[in-house]
Amino acid sequence: MKRTLVKCGWLVSCDPKIGDLINAELLLEGDKIVAVGKNLNAQADTVIEASDMIVMPGLINAHIHVWQCGMRGIGSEWMSADYHGNMHGNIATRYKPDDNYVANVVGGLTQIDGGVTTVLDWCHNLTSLEHAERSIDGLEETGLRAVFAHGTAKPPTPPGGLPYTHIAHPRDRVKALREGRLSSDDARITMAMAILGPHYSVAEVVEQDVRLAKEFGLLATSHATRRHADCVTPKGYLQLAKAGLLGPDHNIVHANYFEDDELKAVIDCGASITATVLVELHGHAADPLTGRVRAMGGMPSLGIDVEPIVTAEFFREMQAALLYLRNAEHRAYAAAGKPPSQVIPVRSREALEWATIGGARALMLEDKIGSLTPGKKADVVMLRSTDLNLFPVHDPVFSIVEQAHAGNVDTVIIDGVIRKQGGQLAYGAEALRRKKTELLASAERIMREAKFTLKAA
Repeated sequence: MKRTLVKCGWLVSCDPKIGDLINAELLLEGDKIVAVGKNLNAQADTVIEASDMIVMPGLINAHIHVWQCGMRGIGSEWMSADYHGNMHGNIATRYKPDDNYVANVVGGLTQIDGGVTTVLDWCHNLTSLEHAERSIDGLEETGLRAVFAHGTAKPPTPPGGLPYTHIAHPRDRVKALREGRLSSDDARITMAMAILGPHYSVAEVVEQDVRLAKEFGLLATSHATRRHADCVTPKGYLQLAKAGLLGPDHNIVHANYFEDDELKAVIDCGASITATVLVELHGHAADPLTGRVRAMGGMPSLGIDVEPIVTAEFFREMQAALLYLRNAEHRAYAAAGKPPSQVIPVRSREALEWATIGGARALMLEDKIGSLTPGKKADVVMLRSTDLNLFPVHDPVFSIVEQAHAGNVDTVIIDGVIRKQGGQLAYGAEALRRKKTELLASAERIMREAKFTLKAA
């Protein structure tokens, strides 16, 4: 089995037992990390000289709709009704299986390019098993680690038909994928169910979907974006908690409008909360839940969510999450009549943990990813400390969280395989050029069929 030795300038492990090290070494064997420390004296087939780099765990994007990457930026001034009307009520209905495929290739490579090694792909424009299969094909081709969350489309109600809120998740597709290509929980691409949840479906459908996920041993993940008056099943998460149907195998996204009893119930059950701070600040009056989850003893995770509205760059999401919460804490101090805090209320390391360990927990993969710990998967990112925006590095955590961006990512290793090195994707420039051409043709055709016209800024 191939052994790779990484000679690090700075090593940020995200493992409290290992900590942060200077001039350390990281030994990889096959797809695993086997040793971390100084002067390992290890024999290796390959040595990566990273003495001028910050070596860190791969970032974990716990919520993104990768299929939407061809529509980047078209909704920069949309509100929620615009998004649902334009995307789900129109544009999403025009996607063919190969449109999903090429979007997932380019979208997946974008994530790798920006230092993300794992995503939860919340794929909710699926109208056939072929759509799902081609979406998975795209993810597999990139080399990205992914939890493919099988979702369902939310089209307008057909004449005489049931609205999507009353339609249960398709058991036949779940069974075909779970007993077929996504049967293993140890593979690089694994499976979850992206269900409608209480905010978007009736109670009977919610329970049926949650029980289906449990039957097949899958993580279930659901959107919670609505005020109580607008929910299809108000307080539905309390009902699930009381029925014993919530646990670590349930992930809730957004939840900005949750009241304290709902939030406490889901956290007490072990369910995870993913905040998509950039999107939530863009279009919601209620604050992102990072602070409230933290105050109740949970650890939030982070996601990009919708590229038609916000950037795909995960460093910006992590930075925004940190700065938002710091500002919220300062405002809370002032509102309580307290003098300005003399201590920073949220430390930078916490935001890095949300983007690594928090994501791993939300995806139920903490035993495999999220830190540079011996025995975990070899998912590693290296940042150039000599880049002008990072140089000089005094504290690597501050540099990662407060200063870095996607352009600083020099090397990305996923499952022990180099997917980016020297600032260049291993996918190949010519192959990527062809995929970009295909993506543009796909996006233009879809928007043309949808009769969608972008309004000028």
